[in-house]
Amino acid sequence: MQPMEVGVFLCSTGIDDPLEALKKLQELGINNCQLPPLGPDWLTTEKAGVIRKALDDAGVVATTQFVGFPDESYADIAAVERTVGFLQEDKLPERMEMTKKAIAFGAEVGVPAVAAHIGFVPEDTADPRYPRLVDTIREICDACADKGLKFSMETGQETAEEMREFIKTVDRPNLHVNFDPANMILYGKDKPVEAVGVLAPWIVSVHCKDGDWPTKEGQLGSEQPLGEGQVDIPAFVAKLKEIGYTGPLTIEREAGDDRIGDILRAKELLESLR
Repeated sequence: MQPMEVGVFLCSTGIDDPLEALKKLQELGINNCQLPPLGPDWLTTEKAGVIRKALDDAGVVATTQFVGFPDESYADIAAVERTVGFLQEDKLPERMEMTKKAIAFGAEVGVPAVAAHIGFVPEDTADPRYPRLVDTIREICDACADKGLKFSMETGQETAEEMREFIKTVDRPNLHVNFDPANMILYGKDKPVEAVGVLAPWIVSVHCKDGDWPTKEGQLGSEQPLGEGQVDIPAFVAKLKEIGYTGPLTIEREAGDDRIGDILRAKELLESLR
């Protein structure tokens, strides 16, 4: 892979079967991807071998294995707070078990990192959920370290400064950031280009996604095709260069009726900027 090579978050193809989605990336001439959250049926040694062979056959390098859970909802801010990540005590044992299976799976596939939305980090460090979340992320980081992997938090649900302080509190050398500039806007949290500078020491991967700021209280903003939202993608890529980022530029597209067309247009834009 070349520095800042364009890749795709595999689920952005809109193709549910990861094996078929990898064939589509090969057809599109894309040589790297992030693997999406996979259900328990996929998270086995046997299926890791299947994915590894499919990656080899397609000539695609997997750069991250994402973790997610089937009962998470991104319908609005309240739904995200209520359902996403590792803050729900009653769901934590099940989610940790699945996360550790995803870590083992990622190691067998050969990815260097596992990533997730960890949920809204409480703004008040005196909130009892805050130390619980710190302990949870330490446990995940240690499980990743045992396999030689990084763990990346995805941005968006807190400001860059809040994420920086949380990372420092967790205090694990393999804790990093998957920087999604659109999420900063969609959650109404921060200015993404400036936030890159705040989180620069920890950014190991990025999502190239665009969006507009929320227009109603409690609602998420709206995702837009890359280059058509309020992120300022040229400034974002320029800032990544400024901080010395050389990892892949991974396209993420979660909305729209022409996912493949949007990916191809995003690829063209990013290749003109990299």
